[in-house]
Amino acid sequence: MLASSDVEGFLCELARVSARSLSEPGDGILCGITLFRHRKAATVASSSPAAQAMDEIQYAFGDGPCVTASREQETVHIPELEACGRWPQYAATVRGHGVRSILALPFLLDGDTRAALNLYSRRPGRFDGRAMELARDFVSQTSMALRLAVRFAHYSDTAANLKATLETRTSIDVAVGIIMAQNRCSQAAAFELLKSASAARNIKLHVVAAGVVESLGQGPARTHFEG
Repeated sequence: MLASSDVEGFLCELARVSARSLSEPGDGILCGITLFRHRKAATVASSSPAAQAMDEIQYAFGDGPCVTASREQETVHIPELEACGRWPQYAATVRGHGVRSILALPFLLDGDTRAALNLYSRRPGRFDGRAMELARDFVSQTSMALRLAVRFAHYSDTAANLKATLETRTSIDVAVGIIMAQNRCSQAAAFELLKSASAARNIKLHVVAAGVVESLGQGPARTHFEG
């Protein structure tokens, strides 16, 4: 995770490492990571375009092993797709692409975020026994890193939104001060003038404020953030 520039990069590397770790000579495992939020599932990372395509098939059907593993937080193991009675149409479609067995394992995350590691093999019974144990251990060990990645993404978004809000507030406050000085009026009156200009020109308040500040030739107002 520390070597990744963002959460997406971390997840893509996680998918590739998962595929490499579980693959054997002559049997390359496909790996995708499904994220389930707001009742919708999407593949946020995959080990290859083929893995992405396998995930997309189940989204087209509206359900499948990976969606179920992510949504319900349960392990879904299909040792032989020919014998899969739960999603027969989906199973037949995926089998047409050469896939014979699937394993979907949920990550242990916080809050409303749900995710699952999706593994596909061209061999039946590929995830029985030792392979199942390895996959479970891998998911268990990486769940903490994924929880941290999701938290970092949340805090990063929150910090960016806060910074943008404060910078917008700064330009408005400076513009109000300029109007007060130019018109010798109160803060409330200056703010009303700014609002009236915003409404009359159908431009957002902070854009009008930025124009007032820049009209002095000093450039845009800057907000300083302590590290």
